Amino acid sequence: MTKVIAVNAGSSSLKFQLFEMPEEKVITSGIVERIGLDEGIFTIKYNGEKKTEKCPIENHAIAVDMLLKALVNEGVVKELSEIQAVGHRIVHGGEYFNDSAVVDEDVVKKVEELCELAPLHNPAHLIGYRAFKEALPEVGHVFTFDTAFHQTLSAENYLYPLPYEYYTDLKVRRYGAHGTSHKYVSEQAREMIGNPEHSKIIVCHLGNGASLSAVKDGKCIDTSMGFTPLAGVMMGTRTGDVDPSVMPYLCNKLGMDVNDMLDVYNKKSGMLGVSGISSDSRDIEDAYYQNDERAIRTSTLYSRIVAKFIGSYYVELGGCDAIAFTAGVGENAAYLRKLIAEDIHDALGVTLNDELNAVRSSENRVISTDDSKIKVMVIPTNEEVMIARDTVRLLGL
Repeated sequence: MTKVIAVNAGSSSLKFQLFEMPEEKVITSGIVERIGLDEGIFTIKYNGEKKTEKCPIENHAIAVDMLLKALVNEGVVKELSEIQAVGHRIVHGGEYFNDSAVVDEDVVKKVEELCELAPLHNPAHLIGYRAFKEALPEVGHVFTFDTAFHQTLSAENYLYPLPYEYYTDLKVRRYGAHGTSHKYVSEQAREMIGNPEHSKIIVCHLGNGASLSAVKDGKCIDTSMGFTPLAGVMMGTRTGDVDPSVMPYLCNKLGMDVNDMLDVYNKKSGMLGVSGISSDSRDIEDAYYQNDERAIRTSTLYSRIVAKFIGSYYVELGGCDAIAFTAGVGENAAYLRKLIAEDIHDALGVTLNDELNAVRSSENRVISTDDSKIKVMVIPTNEEVMIARDTVRLLGL
C-alpha cells in the first residue's frame, strides 16, 4: 500500500486528495480557498466528516502547511513520512511534455519558462510544489500537465494561419487545456462502449472553464481551447472564440487598453456577460425556468456553440461512438445537456432519455435512448486519480 497525495493548485486555491494506491482509495480530500484574500477557507473531509476553518491564508506556502498539519492533527496519518509521493497538476507544459514527468531542476525550469503562457496558474503550481518539496524533501514529486494529452494533435490542428515564424520563434500555437480530464473521461467512455480497438469519442468538459475534445482510438486529434484557455466555447466568464477585430474596435470605442479589454474577455463575459445574472449555470437555470429573456438567450447561445463544436468534431472523427459530458456544468446541468442534444438531434440522430438525463449521480451513466444513433454519457471527471496513477507509474511505486 502506497500513500500518494494529488495536488491541484490554482491561482487562489489548493485542492487535494490523499490516495491509497494502487487501490485508488481516497483517504481524505479537501480544498483551501481564497488564498491571499482577507478570509481564507480550509475544508477537509475524513471518515465521513467535513471540517471547515475560516482564517487569513496569506499564500500557498501557508496553505500547504495548514494541510499537512491537519493530516496529522486529524489522525489521517500518524506522521508525514507515511506519504510516499506527491503528484502536482500543472496547467501548461508547452511542447516540452507529452506525458507526466518526474520533477527535477530541468523540469522546473521548463515550467518556469512557460509561466508567461499561463500566468494565473503555472506560478501558483510552482509555489505549491516548492512548499510541498520543503515539507516533504525525501519523497518523489511528479508533474501532470493539462496540455500533455493534446500533444497528439497534428500540425494542421495546432497551427494558426499566422506567419510561420510566430510558431517557430514565439511558440504561438494551439495547446488546449483540461487534458487530464479529457484523458480520464475518454478512457472511461471507451470502457463503457466495450473497449473496441477503434473508437470515436467527443468529450465535453463543461465547467466554469469549458473545452471539448475529439478523441480517436484513445488519442486526442482536436480540442477547442487554443493558445490560452480563453479560446473555444462560451464559458462562465470567458468569451470563447470571438472575431479578433472586435477587441481593437472595443478598445477604440471605450478608451480601454488591450490588457483591460482582455480582462473583460476573461472575467466579465460568457454566461455572466450575456445573462447579466451570474457566471454560475445554476443561477442561469433558475432564471431560465422563470422565463427570464436573457437567461433563455444565454442558455440557447451556450448550447448552440457547444453543438457546433460537436458537429465539427463528428465530421473530423468521421462519425462518433459516444459523447461524454463532464465537469460541473456537464455533470449537473441537465437542461443544458437537453438543449445541446436537441441542437444536434436532426443532424446526428441523438436523443436523450429525459428520465435518465434528470438523474443526479456520482456514477458513470448513459443518458441517451436505446435508439439514439450516438450514446450520450455523463462521466464525473477525476483529475486527481489520474495524477495519482501517473505518480505511481513514473516513480515505480
